[in-house]
Parts: sequence; C-alpha cells; structure tokens
Amino acid sequence: MTHSASRQALRHVARLSTGPPVEASLRITLNFHPDRGSILHALGTDGVYLSQFVTGTSNGGLTAHPGGDRWRWEQTMFGGAYDDAPARQRPVYGGLNFRRKAVGAAPRFGSAHLRLTAASLARATFCYPDSSAEPTAFAVAGRMSLIELAAAAGKDALDDYIEAQVHGEVRLDRDVEALVLDPCYRETDVEAAARRLACPVEWHPGFRLSVAELQRYPDYRGQRYVDLGARLAENGCLTPRLIGDAARSGHHDQQDLKRIWHYLARFGAPAAPPTISGTGRR
Repeated sequence: MTHSASRQALRHVARLSTGPPVEASLRITLNFHPDRGSILHALGTDGVYLSQFVTGTSNGGLTAHPGGDRWRWEQTMFGGAYDDAPARQRPVYGGLNFRRKAVGAAPRFGSAHLRLTAASLARATFCYPDSSAEPTAFAVAGRMSLIELAAAAGKDALDDYIEAQVHGEVRLDRDVEALVLDPCYRETDVEAAARRLACPVEWHPGFRLSVAELQRYPDYRGQRYVDLGARLAENGCLTPRLIGDAARSGHHDQQDLKRIWHYLARFGAPAAPPTISGTGRR
C-alpha cells in the first residue's frame, strides 16, 4: 500500500513526534463537496481518492505544483520525500476526527466525507495547525501529542481540526468504511452516484441554516455574503445542495460561494450529539 517515498515520509515525521498512541476507535475523515465537478464520477471510475496534485482541484488553495505553496509545505513536512515522486504517489489530506463529529473532522472542506478504516491510521501523518500555517507540531498514530494541543487551542469551529495526510493509495473498496452524505442529497443524482461506489453510504444529520440565523453574523465573513446567502436560500433556509446548485450555475464567483459555505458549515452544523451515525448503511 505504501511506496518508498511514503515510507520515507512516515519515518521522517515519526522522528518529530511524541506522545502516546492514538485511540484505535478514532477515524480519519476526508471532507469534500460531493456535487462539485465530477468527483463522484471520478471516484466511481478510478476507485481511488486522488490528491490535488493529480486532480488540479481543491476546496482550499490551488498551489499543488512544483514550486507552489503546497509543494513547498510537503517538502518541509516530509523531509523532501516526495520531491521526485509521481503526483499519484503524494498523500491525500483529511482530518483526525478526535471530536467524533458526525459531519467529519473538517467540514470547512465539504458537507460529505469518506470515513477511513482503522488500518489507515498506521500510514498517516498529522500536524497542528493546518499545513498552510507551516506548523511545527507533528504526529503519527503511534506518537500522538496533538489532541491535547488542539483541544486546548479554542479555535473557531471551522479551524478546529487536526490535519491528516494519508500516505499510499486510498481505495474505496479497501480503505473506506463509508461515504457519509448530507440528507439534502437524498433521491438526487448525488445519491445515485454514491450508490454506485465501492463503499457503503451513510447519512449524517445534515447542515441547515435559516436566513434569520445567517443574518445574525454579518461580521463573520461579510455582509455581502450574508446577502447572497439569503438570495440563494429556499423557504428561508440554506442547505449544501443549494450552494452546490449555485456553484454549477456559473452565475456566481466560486470564492463567494466558499464563504457562504463557511457560514453554513459554521452556524448550520447539526445539533445532534457528536457521534458518527450508522443510519442508512446499505
């Protein structure tokens, strides 16, 4: 499952890590928007979750190219292990779901997530904060000191995650326990595409934000995004599907829609207990 560059990267981070082993019951999740581009089609065709270096797409910054920020961050974090490696060998990014959120570790990056198997922990590295902040605190599953650090940080809910980098191929039929979707996608093309994948489908309680609640936070991202979010709402509420519909329409700036998603993810997250739901397993 891992190649020489991955093994080198894991050894490098292990040397920087301290602390006790991570709880075996915790999971890595990979959050993404299931209705953007052709991600579910690509997952169905390839059966593999690919990094930004391969896809050229991201729900964060687009700097995964030689000399770009993402390339430079990985060079530093992994001791140059991937400098000469093919793009498909580079790690994929997610989060360690140490708070056991039903919506995944890092909903900043999307309403859906792939929940990886326990075995995936052994070939992952971790950092806090996010790698874009050029962190100095690292961990591997056998030496995990980041949970206490993150739990005490008091960050905004969208930044409250421990970044995970999974090394080696992530296959849906081997490495994924479930694809977990928002219920706004029931009986849609997203559900139909998800049902064709080589992993179970589950549902979390769902993101939903009323316009009245949205309008309480003009300073969070800006009044213009509050106003746009209100225009996108249906029956007085925003859901991930409505933002996805706007993204595909071509009528809105994608960065504007990202900020509206931040509002929904931050203030419209489900209030259900933070446990991973098994409801809807096929």
